[in-house]
Amino acid sequence: MWWLLAMLVLFLSGCQSPTAVSPQISPLPAATSMVTETAVLPTVVVTPPPPLIVATNETSIEATSTLLPDVAVEPTAVPPIPGLIGPDNFPANVNPLTGETVNDPAVLARRPLAVKVSNAPAIVRPQSGLNNADLMFEHYAEGGLTRFTAVFYSKDADPIGSVRSGRLIDLEIPKMYDAGFAFSGASGPLKIMYREAPFFDRVISPDYGHGGFFRIEDPNKAFEHTLFTSTQNLRWILDQRGQNRPPQFSNGLAFRAEPLAPGAPARQVEIGYQGTNVLWSYNEGNGRYSRWTDGNPHLDANSNQQLNFKNIIVLAAHHEESDFLEDFVGGGHYSIQIQVWGEGPVSIFRDGQRFDGRWQRNDPNGMLTFTDLEGNILPLAPGNSFFQIVPLGFDQLLVTP
Repeated sequence: MWWLLAMLVLFLSGCQSPTAVSPQISPLPAATSMVTETAVLPTVVVTPPPPLIVATNETSIEATSTLLPDVAVEPTAVPPIPGLIGPDNFPANVNPLTGETVNDPAVLARRPLAVKVSNAPAIVRPQSGLNNADLMFEHYAEGGLTRFTAVFYSKDADPIGSVRSGRLIDLEIPKMYDAGFAFSGASGPLKIMYREAPFFDRVISPDYGHGGFFRIEDPNKAFEHTLFTSTQNLRWILDQRGQNRPPQFSNGLAFRAEPLAPGAPARQVEIGYQGTNVLWSYNEGNGRYSRWTDGNPHLDANSNQQLNFKNIIVLAAHHEESDFLEDFVGGGHYSIQIQVWGEGPVSIFRDGQRFDGRWQRNDPNGMLTFTDLEGNILPLAPGNSFFQIVPLGFDQLLVTP
């Protein structure tokens, strides 16, 4: 039986497991830190778009994106609003700044012009050419007083003035409307900013030795209130520079002959700036608001007609005092930065009615646009518009039904 025992021993020894060998696992590389560089914000702070809403669970974006079907989904068509003009694809004979049809479309192939015009002291009134502006801006300068920037596009004016010094808001208005910019005088730091601005090739000012201006002497006015210009002079200078080109608007306004919904009655609109009082009164006969300033009819010296506009836009924006002086009167006044970018509240007055909403400007080269409180387009009446720029929290707006 010895051979049976030997075979059993050999069988048991063959069933034993071989010695296990540990796998060779390469060590993980050291984690590399991700350094995020903070981007330098531009001078104009653009409000970023809202973030995309993603799933609240921990599924990665990459994982969820693979679940989407590889089928093109056509967007739901939004029905057009009957009678709406703009904000895109204006007809060749319609002014994108007013929504009005022009007799000669060639006038829209010219560069818009922004011109700085005085509004204080009262002796500068009546100013010249304001009723011919497509858009007018009134804003605080210093000491509670206001100043104008007039934007001319479809119409000419001769003369325009009196022409006065620029302000920080004029770093924005020429960009909004791809316009030339005419002014006379500015503080030292502001002149440097204008020189460094992307539209400096379109700036026209005696501060840089440019022509295009002339004096209209008046024994009742100080010398600084006697400088004038004209749209013809300014466009001639732009022609010489090759800058009198059709504007490239980044976005557009919207117009409609009738409001989309009824507004609140607004027969009179009063804006109480610190140093001056403005009153607009609605005229049902011509559908326009006429202007009084400090209790007197505000006239255009070129026609002796009262200033009258289709849209009065009371727009509130943050006002920030800068760190440089504009003048030295009474110890000096610091320049005011009016931040017309991002968004804010607006009240639009048209057709004897008030419409409250929001203004937006998220592109440094874009113009101000408007929506109602639900985010829908808030159209202007076709015609010229007067912007009354006020600080946030302004409480001196009085509306009479």
